[in-house]
Formats: sequence, C-alpha cells, structure tokens
Amino acid sequence: MVKIIIENLGQKEVTASAPGRNVLQLLHGHGIDWMHACGGKGRCTTCKIIVLEGSENLAPLTIAEMGYRKQGLLNANERLACQARIQGSIRVAVPDDSKLPHLKYSG
Repeated sequence: MVKIIIENLGQKEVTASAPGRNVLQLLHGHGIDWMHACGGKGRCTTCKIIVLEGSENLAPLTIAEMGYRKQGLLNANERLACQARIQGSIRVAVPDDSKLPHLKYSG
C-alpha cells in the first residue's frame, strides 16, 4: 500500500494498493483536482509537486524532468506529478504557482 499526503491541501490522503502509477493518475483517480496544462504528458511544469518526504519512494527522474532541471524550471525537491511514478509513501505540497483558485490551501 502506498500513500500520498498533500500537506497544504488539508492533509488530504490518497492511497493505492499497488505502486507504479504516476502521482497525477492517483490524484485524479481519487477526485483531487491538480493542474496539468499539457494533459499529463510531461510537456510543461504545471503539475509540479514539492516533495517534502519520501523522494526515495519515487522512480528516478524522467528525461523530461531532467530537461526541466537543466533549464532551472524544476528544483531539486520538485517533481512532475505526471512523470513521477510512486513506489512508496510520500508527503507533498502544491507549489504556489500551481494552486487552483477553487481549492482551499493551508500554510
């Protein structure tokens, strides 16, 4: 069982019985709105997550993520939700520039 805790979205929790899916799929599968301008194809950075704990529980960076890191568009503690495949539990936060106006965020 893997768990995603979204710290600044009311400590919302998402669980999945099997690892391997990307974070965006899990969030949307549990009815959580998450920005993703390119449709989850790794062509933008709008679906960023800030990884607070458990970065070791995500698959290695994809080619798209490495490119964004080189361009300075993805910090060391950030991943793209559409690219990051979850292998264990993580604690994340929504970056300020990815917050959706209709959701209530804390902190």
